[in-house]
Amino acid sequence: MDKQPPLVLSSRDIKRLERLLDSEAYKNLPGIDALQNEIDRASVVAPADVPPGVVTMNSTVRFCDDSTDSCYELTLVYPDAVRSPETVSVLAPVGSALLGLSVGQSIAWQVPGSRTLSLRILEVTYQPEATGELHR
Repeated sequence: MDKQPPLVLSSRDIKRLERLLDSEAYKNLPGIDALQNEIDRASVVAPADVPPGVVTMNSTVRFCDDSTDSCYELTLVYPDAVRSPETVSVLAPVGSALLGLSVGQSIAWQVPGSRTLSLRILEVTYQPEATGELHR
């Protein structure tokens, strides 16, 4: 298995994600274990200490899937906030893969159908913590 890149998560996001993962509505979904593994291996920092190039919850990120040569710009949200094609749930494979990555990092992420995404972070165009929105 490829070595996975280091991740940074805010303590606020961790608390909310753990509540989400413990809820009856989501705890048996495919991919939950992979998301939990990412949370478990992340470095946790206070919201005010999150570096500006890190993908946090409610961040907008430009990234490429190098396995398909496709690039996207999406906002990473909680499942109940998916309201447009420009948003992706943290519970979706792409959302789980993006969480905690920094600009310039890449990650290989297994998705249903035995396919692997190869995501590379180009830019975090909006991050709540960088704009002082520490309690969103």
